[in-house]
This record gives sequence, C-alpha cells and structure tokens, in this order.
Amino acid sequence: MEEVLETYAQPYDAQQPVVCMDEQPVQLVRETRQPLAATAEHPQRVADYEYERAGTAALFMFCEPLSGWREATARQRRTKLDWALEVAHLLEGRYARCAKITLVCDNLNTHTKGAFYEAFEPARARQLVRRIEFCYTPKHGSWLNIAECELSAMTRQSLAGRRIGSLAALRAEIAAWSVDTNTRQRGVEWQMKIADARCKLKSVYPKIII
Repeated sequence: MEEVLETYAQPYDAQQPVVCMDEQPVQLVRETRQPLAATAEHPQRVADYEYERAGTAALFMFCEPLSGWREATARQRRTKLDWALEVAHLLEGRYARCAKITLVCDNLNTHTKGAFYEAFEPARARQLVRRIEFCYTPKHGSWLNIAECELSAMTRQSLAGRRIGSLAALRAEIAAWSVDTNTRQRGVEWQMKIADARCKLKSVYPKIII
C-alpha cells in the first residue's frame, strides 16, 4: 500500500509517467425488438423488457492521473495475450518516446512480464519489459488503483442501464467516453498520503509488542 501511495506522491515525470490500469468483464446484450425512435416529445423508448445475451467482453482502462488522460478499450477476452497487446500498444504508441513507465495494476495472474514472451518474440518482449516498472496494489486493496475509479465512472456515465449487443458497438461507446472525458476533465488529485494511511488504516499494520 505504501509503495502505491509513494508512487502517487511523486511529481510528474514526462520520461517515466505513472500509468494506472484495470480491467473488468462486461455482458453484451442485444434488443429482441427495435426500440421506438426518439421524437420531439419523447426520448428513445424500449418497447420490450426482453433481451438476448450476446456473449461477454473485457474492458481495459488505462489512465495517467497527473496529465488527466485516460483510454478505454475492449476485447473479447482478458488473457495474458490480450493484456500484453494492450500494454504494448501504449508503449509503442503514446509512450514511444518515454524511457520507462510506472505501471500501477493489481496482482492478477495475467499481469506479468512473462505475458509479453507469450505474445511476442523474445527480443521484442525484452524491449517492452525493460521499459515497465511494475507497482502492484496489495491483495484486497484494489481501491488504491485510480484506474478502478475511472472504470467505475465510465460504467455509470456510459454503460449503465444500456443494452450494447456487439463488441464493435461497445468499442465505439467507450472510445466516445474517453475522448469526451479527456476533453473536459483535468488530472486526478490523489488525497491520501502515507501519513494518512498510517493513521486511518492502522488496523492493517502489524502490532509491535515490545
């Protein structure tokens, strides 16, 4: 926990930005009947409560708290290969000129250096791994991951109460949310410091008996 809090307390470094990532599954559902189109008097109306399951997908959220940037993507699955491809896309795209990134993520068994060797040739995998400094959140401490907060916000603002029946439609929705949020929102100001944790969460610290 303190390692994560210490990471958040560091000033912005353009050559080694702090990037948080999280993921979650989502159920795809499609309408069984065509909704009634919106009119001047009424918004779009769903004609039937019935729906058809259309499989599942995995949401990936990446955010850079100090710059106010976030990006949401979606894949059919969330395997080691999928995770490695998503991270590589960032390292070779947005962060191509950065020496390294500090990646804050949980201890899921797909979030490993070995995942890159399952996705790429050893030389390329090593180049990618050398540019990542991992910072893992503790078990039962996912609330420390800012990307989890971003996922929650996106779910409420863009997906909750809606029926999205295909991976393509899901990708379009979350891409629109990412662009709109990046345009309107500033960086994240993380309030909890190590001193606060030692006071407010003292129950999680070992008790030293002298």
